[in-house]
Amino acid sequence: MSPAERDALSLSFLPESGSPPVEWRISDDPVDYETALREMDDRVQRIIAGDAGEQIWLLEHPPLYTAGTSAQDSDLVAPDRFPVYRAGRGGQHTYHGPGQRVAYVMLDLKRRQPDVRAFVSALEAWLIGTLWQYHLRGERREDRVGVWVRRPDRGAGHEDKIAAIGIRLRKWVTFHGISFNVEPELEHFSGIVPCGVTDHGVTSLVDLGIPVTMAENDSVLRAEFEKIFGPTVDA
Repeated sequence: MSPAERDALSLSFLPESGSPPVEWRISDDPVDYETALREMDDRVQRIIAGDAGEQIWLLEHPPLYTAGTSAQDSDLVAPDRFPVYRAGRGGQHTYHGPGQRVAYVMLDLKRRQPDVRAFVSALEAWLIGTLWQYHLRGERREDRVGVWVRRPDRGAGHEDKIAAIGIRLRKWVTFHGISFNVEPELEHFSGIVPCGVTDHGVTSLVDLGIPVTMAENDSVLRAEFEKIFGPTVDA
């Protein structure tokens, strides 16, 4: 991503003048999926009503699979391995578990730019900028949502997914968000066809030789988020 692309996205998704900083919330203990959905839904309703501000909620889930609105039953290879949840977000099947940073993104696009495609591009830019801080080149694909890294060590043309994106909007307030692989058990992805993609694999920072802790990566995520979406404040 060129500096010009980064600057354009920053201008597009900074909040309108006078908006309060985005709350930055981190849960240290794993959060079960149904609890997360309830809390996220409540927060979105409060943002819509004007009773709460925007929030980014960083957490980890116990091992589980989620199915988005485009999920195909045939892509659930091992339906009895982990709990499976219908997520209500866009996209197909994905895995969540320890070592993967999930960020639920609750932003009011009316205060920014009411453009879903541009918002997804901004999320990709956030992840690409984070990877760049580790001297890793993350890339987007026109036919595949998410962020990918080339793996020439595994053969010509091979690439792996390191981050997934799945969102939903209600009255221009976003929820669900991103999942970023720091050090999950990659074998757990074998129970699904991740995001319906069969021709490529899955990787993580640690798999790519970057020995980073979750807390260290959270700091990088926060700094890169602020470059595109504006200031944050501890929740």
